[in-house]
Amino acid sequence: MSGQVRVAIAGLGFGAEFIPIYQAHPDAEMAAICQRSEDSLTKVGDAFGVAKRFTSFEEMLRDPDIDAVHINTPIPSHAEQTIAALRAGKHVACTVPMATTLDECRAIVAAVRQSGKKYMMMETVVYSREFLHVRDLVVDGTTGRIQFLRGAHHQEMAGWPGYWEGLPPMHYATHAVSPVLTLAGALAESVVCLGSGRISPELTGRYGSPFAVESALLTLRDSPVGAEIARSLFETAREYVESFTVYGDRATFEWEQTQGSGHVLHVGEYPKQIEIPDFADRLPSEIARFTTRGVYDDQHEHLSFVQGAGHGGSHPHLAHEFVRSIVDDRAPAIDEVTAANWTSVGICAHESAMKQGARIPIPDYASLAEGATGGDR
Repeated sequence: MSGQVRVAIAGLGFGAEFIPIYQAHPDAEMAAICQRSEDSLTKVGDAFGVAKRFTSFEEMLRDPDIDAVHINTPIPSHAEQTIAALRAGKHVACTVPMATTLDECRAIVAAVRQSGKKYMMMETVVYSREFLHVRDLVVDGTTGRIQFLRGAHHQEMAGWPGYWEGLPPMHYATHAVSPVLTLAGALAESVVCLGSGRISPELTGRYGSPFAVESALLTLRDSPVGAEIARSLFETAREYVESFTVYGDRATFEWEQTQGSGHVLHVGEYPKQIEIPDFADRLPSEIARFTTRGVYDDQHEHLSFVQGAGHGGSHPHLAHEFVRSIVDDRAPAIDEVTAANWTSVGICAHESAMKQGARIPIPDYASLAEGATGGDR
């Protein structure tokens, strides 16, 4: 498309982190914001100087001066709002996960193809500085041939909004799934998952999921590499960590065991701590500063940003990829097929855990997408 991409943000908790990025991006315009609470909407709008404001998502979608919608609302709303925005002729970026069921994933893939608009899942980990550095190590041959991959995400969610209470651990697994699948250059084919431990009856009653921890083994399509994913949300003592480990025949990258202890590169049998560089130089100069700072001060940072250590400087990279995919008229890096696969790993993993470790196939969304358009992208 020609001209700037006019972006609206829905959901202004975590979503407010992206307002100044779009305002500064040379190819974007921060066109509107949407929040159900009028008080919050006014406060954020005044703070960032955004004039156009909506308390209704549906009303916002009727605005012809909005090209794209960035959804940062609660998980249960993601699929419905994504599909509505696509059908309204808007490009969509959505925070993780894509959806909560396989049928919702299929519906989003179909809606993208029917609308002709771009969809991107805004998965932070694969734009974190740690991931970008390790990807370079894989590409330049430092790690050699990948032999095995491991991802883990452990986080205590007590005190978060009520819909999190008792959520099956694997239903929010993309932070652990995405780096291993991206580094392998493959999508997941099937999963076997073990549910372990127990959470309180009060938490179990919300979603019917009893497990404190879920751990999964993945087979990958057209790849000899296997992957392991571990996830916990409640009543499991562990410092917060989103991590991935890459085992290669020449070198292995191992995530630090505790925050600040240092990441390790094992070259052969010899481990050494490594420094992770920032990658602001890969961004337009106007938004490069946002790899090392958020929009809030020390007293007002969003909980996800604090616990996630700033999400590894990923926010401007995500916004840039989304905007440029629209300007360049190409699929974004985390398109609907990729997002559906990553999200479905967690959905199918939990199903496997509830079936005592039965192997569950991951749907082939690429075939679904091709069928919807006669094989055209």
